[in-house]
Amino acid sequence: MRVRIVFSLKNRGAYVPFHHQYLIAQFIKGVLVFGSNPDYRSFSLFNFSGLKGQTKISRKGLHFFSSKVTLVFACTDQAFLDYFLEQLFKMKDMMVGNLQLSPESYEVEEPVIIGPEAKFLCISPIVLLPALFNDESSKRFIAPGTDEFSDLLYDSTIGRMEASGKYTVEQLASFYKFQLVADHDYIQRLQDSHKKFARIYPLYDNDVRFEVRGYTFPFKLYAAIEVQQFIYENGLGLYTSKGFGMLDLANNDAIPRQEEKQVNYA
Repeated sequence: MRVRIVFSLKNRGAYVPFHHQYLIAQFIKGVLVFGSNPDYRSFSLFNFSGLKGQTKISRKGLHFFSSKVTLVFACTDQAFLDYFLEQLFKMKDMMVGNLQLSPESYEVEEPVIIGPEAKFLCISPIVLLPALFNDESSKRFIAPGTDEFSDLLYDSTIGRMEASGKYTVEQLASFYKFQLVADHDYIQRLQDSHKKFARIYPLYDNDVRFEVRGYTFPFKLYAAIEVQQFIYENGLGLYTSKGFGMLDLANNDAIPRQEEKQVNYA
């Protein structure tokens, strides 16, 4: 399930870095660590986007000038999602970078049906390699058209599906079909205009700063329907609970949503 959380912005013109998912990840971690349910303090099977609103770019990053800022949050586990929203909306004010935000409401996106072939867009970068202390290997570039690229994503996806406990051994074994086909025309256009589809991004884990390489480009994925649905709701690649790997379906700009819910938790 995916929800679009709406915040009021109290200090228009404030800014966050261009890639600011690590700031949101730190805030979410705080919500879980200091929440009322200790069972969720290490929960990591969720995914989220960057903040969206009316922005202007400066050397400092993204300055937000809209009165509302939104965040897409996704999770398969309904109980966890309900818990997270409850904890979040107990807070009157919060800081993400220099933004002073107040949670106002949320909209639940209607479920989407995904077939064995789907075209995705990257809302946030996809990370292939794990971050290691005092090791630069996580920055290694891997060409999107190689078997290694697809194989690494397959391994991380099946590993997370297994860890979720929602699939049997027989089901996991049946999910052997997995092929990612990059939109090479899009990549070529970027390269021709001297723009990048693969960059180095900051990542914080246990208060240690790492750097990882992330990829953003459209692609087609051929995989079992269950795998497609899992990826749509939980992200693709590594560090999805830290704001990496969120996807959206191509040509699906107007996803229907349920009625906006104003929240006032006691």
